Amino acid sequence: MADIIQIQELCLSLPGVEECFPFDETTLVFKVSGKMFALIPLEKDPQMMVKCDPDLAEEWRLRFEEVEPAFHMNKKHWNSVILGGTLSWERVEKMLLHSYYLVVQGLPKRLRCTLTLPDSLADYAHPQL
Repeated sequence: MADIIQIQELCLSLPGVEECFPFDETTLVFKVSGKMFALIPLEKDPQMMVKCDPDLAEEWRLRFEEVEPAFHMNKKHWNSVILGGTLSWERVEKMLLHSYYLVVQGLPKRLRCTLTLPDSLADYAHPQL
């Protein structure tokens, strides 16, 4: 089981990450080089929204009842993950790192080069949950 503080600590430990409230004062957003990879709506039941490879997004929705298409986001690429259920911290962590990986890979090379990325980040291209 994961909580918002754990998620915040993990996100802020990643290279180049900033947290902000660009939409309103209740939606915490984590960005790398200005691109979102995780959102936490603070006024709802504990949950997070993360970017996801479209094939994995669908697979995870079928496998885990806590994973569903993200509200107000492109449902092909974003999942909502309900926290506080049976989904382990290890799985939540892998979903977050997968989202971060996707966003970093989509950055222009000149921005990627400014980040000191761990070699293990490539393990999250298609994580096994």
